[in-house]
Amino acid sequence: MKLKLMKQLKVGILSTAVVCSMGLLGMTTPISADETCQSPYMAKITGQEDFVYVWTLGIEGVGDGQDKLVTVDVNPVSKTYGKVINSVSVGGRNEAHHSGFTDDRKYLWTGALDTNKMFIFDVHTNPAKPKLHKVITDFVEKSGGAVGPHTTYALPGRIMITALSNNQDHGGRSALVEYTNEGKYIATHWMPTDENLNGAVKSGKYADGYNYDVRALPRKNLMITSSFTGWSNYMMDFGKMLQDKEAMKRFGNTVVLWDLHSKKPKKILDVPGAPLEIRCAWKPENNWCLTTTALTSKIHLIYEDKEGEWKSKAVADIGDPSKIPLPVDISIRSDDQGLWVQTFMDGMTRYFDISDPFNPKQVYEKKIGKQVNMASSSWDNKRVYFTSSLLANWDKKGDAGEQYFKAYDWDGKDLKETIKIDFLEEKLGRAHQMRFGAYSLYNMASKSPQPTLGDELVAKALLNK
Repeated sequence: MKLKLMKQLKVGILSTAVVCSMGLLGMTTPISADETCQSPYMAKITGQEDFVYVWTLGIEGVGDGQDKLVTVDVNPVSKTYGKVINSVSVGGRNEAHHSGFTDDRKYLWTGALDTNKMFIFDVHTNPAKPKLHKVITDFVEKSGGAVGPHTTYALPGRIMITALSNNQDHGGRSALVEYTNEGKYIATHWMPTDENLNGAVKSGKYADGYNYDVRALPRKNLMITSSFTGWSNYMMDFGKMLQDKEAMKRFGNTVVLWDLHSKKPKKILDVPGAPLEIRCAWKPENNWCLTTTALTSKIHLIYEDKEGEWKSKAVADIGDPSKIPLPVDISIRSDDQGLWVQTFMDGMTRYFDISDPFNPKQVYEKKIGKQVNMASSSWDNKRVYFTSSLLANWDKKGDAGEQYFKAYDWDGKDLKETIKIDFLEEKLGRAHQMRFGAYSLYNMASKSPQPTLGDELVAKALLNK
């Protein structure tokens, strides 16, 4: 048994069962397979992820019609692989959107863009069956008027939340809102505007105060936020908004650089066209982040130059910008060599070689569905997961408004579909953001039947994967 275990360690084919058995033996492994968009402060999954948690929007007349957290079994050696194994409804339709773990990975915070509620799930007591632990209903009151909790990002002992709007004009001027892991409000950090730069340096034309995503580069004491639009736009019918000239003016055009420790804005960069998700390089020698602009279909590089100044630069087009393919979520490789870019309107995912971040090159594309939004890539770069929904009022109508969760294996040349779940057929709703779960995070053995360490067929399958 010891000889077989040492051989498995050398070739790195440990399943979750092996990882957990090693934990019982007091052994550890450095293999990481977590999604690459997470906070560097957050605990990482060791080995194969067991679950994907999908934060899902309810649809009237579909199932119970409520927003819910859906758990999908994604471990290939599990008997329930590829199946929905749990669902927790939260009551009503709140415009479920983004989610994020606490740094200790015990709780998953999920936000609602319309009702401003925060639903906190316990994912550590039983990772296969998360439970609703707490609901925050006074987000607007505590924050001093911030509306639309969006990104929930792990800092040490803290959750940083980006808000998309405010309760005065429901426009895009907003704030960062800070909570403890336990759900206690700490502070509100308002975005810099022309009226109040709050100490920031305006480097270009804009200081619009808009907000969307947040990421951190701790080695540079840097926090970065992007910008989108306010409640009055994201709750509007998409077709109607496109025809509204005033509404189309209400989109952000900035990326803001913050002092990570003091939470003070330092510099405002112009990035026209609604820069959405931010993904930062993982390697310590790479001081840059990437974002894509929804309205202008470009990849922008946020980088530190040789003089130590942070700048922004458009470095690549995404598809045909004149057709406004609407780039949405992006996912970076853990080795900083590649970037997945999803475009909502044509349902495509595009893979860019970013080994030279100043000159990204598209090297692959594949149609995932009639619409596609979110993507999560595993740390080992071998698996990519996709979901379909953007916003309830922005999703396509009729047959084009399909709702799904899909998983693919990536061999470096092509995506091969391994899981497909129709969320409408399953009466679940609109599949939006995904987060990974695993028993190994909590030193637990898998509760579903798993192969033994000496199972030669499983070892062979893992070697060929």
